[in-house]
Amino acid sequence: MKDLIKKAAEDLKNAKYAIALTGAGISTESGVPDFRGPSGIWTKDPEAETRAYQSYGKFLEDPKAYWEDRLRGPSLLGDLEKVEPNPGHYALVDLEKMGILKCVITQNVDGLHERAGSRNLIEYHGSYLKLRCSQCGSRFGIKEIDLEKLRREEKLPPLCKCEGVIKLDVVHFREPIPVDAARKSQEEAWRCDLMLICGTSAVVYPFAQLPRLARKHTVEKETETESGLFLVKQVPATTIIEVNAGPTPLTEEGISDYLIQGKTGEILPEIVQEAKAL
Repeated sequence: MKDLIKKAAEDLKNAKYAIALTGAGISTESGVPDFRGPSGIWTKDPEAETRAYQSYGKFLEDPKAYWEDRLRGPSLLGDLEKVEPNPGHYALVDLEKMGILKCVITQNVDGLHERAGSRNLIEYHGSYLKLRCSQCGSRFGIKEIDLEKLRREEKLPPLCKCEGVIKLDVVHFREPIPVDAARKSQEEAWRCDLMLICGTSAVVYPFAQLPRLARKHTVEKETETESGLFLVKQVPATTIIEVNAGPTPLTEEGISDYLIQGKTGEILPEIVQEAKAL
């Protein structure tokens, strides 16, 4: 593993445009529950998954009822204000401060990357810490609008200045990925020459398509044959590194170049130390 960690640090240092993709694995190390794991929210409570599939339809059909449901009980993920970023989050911030990492694209909705200090951040599935206008796409901090006051005054749902209905920023099932997040993520995946994939099972689409998009990007490489002739062939333009608890479809399909198996909160700080030493 030490050799792979050193190789990852060298690849990162040599990259011109490195980005990171993160999933539930980096958040569970902070105590945020996942959904489909052995102790996941939906594993323990299948009805909660059924309700989750109904959320977006309820919002479209009756935004007031949607908000009343939201304000009636606690978040499925618990009190996220009591959860703190872990060393994995801070390691990605360190790589960004070093000028190595240009962007983090996360599936997670817990806001931990933002709280850790990641600046160029794309929250692909939105954030529990934000609200979003369903019409113009404007986002607001969760505390910018007094939702409880609106509920008491019978003024739900909250409305944007454009008169669009505001919803939680989190992307629900059957809800399209926000256009800005989808477009920017695709641009970053196509532009990068290194993709560091941290704590994602790579089975949730369309997010899982991003590494595959990066792998399709090729460049021409000239090689000399034994006879002295030079041949030009297409080679992958992006190095793809996985830091995951175990193999994923990306590993099995040969999408990633190599896998460093273990906890992101342990491996990423080691990669940072190696990068600093180079």
